[in-house]
Amino acid sequence: MLEVALIAIARKVIALDLSKYHPVALFAVAAIILALAGASCSGVRWATGRAAEPAPSGGRALPDELGVDPDRPACDPTGMRAVVQRVSRAEVRVEGNATGAVGRGLLVLLGVAKGDGPDDARAMADKLAGLRIFEDAEGKMNLAVADVGGGVLVVSQFTLLGDARKGNRPGFSDAAPPEEANALYEAVCSHLRARGLPVGTGVFRAHMDVELVNDGPVTILLDTRKLF
Repeated sequence: MLEVALIAIARKVIALDLSKYHPVALFAVAAIILALAGASCSGVRWATGRAAEPAPSGGRALPDELGVDPDRPACDPTGMRAVVQRVSRAEVRVEGNATGAVGRGLLVLLGVAKGDGPDDARAMADKLAGLRIFEDAEGKMNLAVADVGGGVLVVSQFTLLGDARKGNRPGFSDAAPPEEANALYEAVCSHLRARGLPVGTGVFRAHMDVELVNDGPVTILLDTRKLF
């Protein structure tokens, strides 16, 4: 892949004694590397290494199988994220009052990233509805939440976009602005309801107490950019 070649070139450059080379030549090499890096970002999917599907009949490129929009900047690695837990029961409360609850089903902590759009909301809802993490008669994870008559409790959680790679205080610059995040959070819930699933919710931007009994335990991480 182009990224691998760029890394190899960078390593070669670092190993050189640059004092032996004319500044103009060094500038030209740097310009070429930057141009290639830009091509890599625009033409290759960051998370998968795959180029976006070509547009049919010269039109707009179609989303891939996860529903991710190929027109979104390819080097943006952050997508809509969810922590999905299989539960025997779950409830969310605000100021002591229950705002949403499910019995058997899924508890979904949902984080919306900058740049997420309607395709991400639809893709996440499709994945949640189709996720086969409930056991069949043979004890195998082969059933989706609807197959067991379960519901989905969706709780917004922007801290899923937290970045703690540097220092000990996480940064949240990848999280979407509140208005955009709320709209997409509601869109995910609407898509799930459209599939006939009972959906409970928390209160966006409120301080919430979430209580659950994880059945298994079974916990799945989802990201619309397939980072995990």
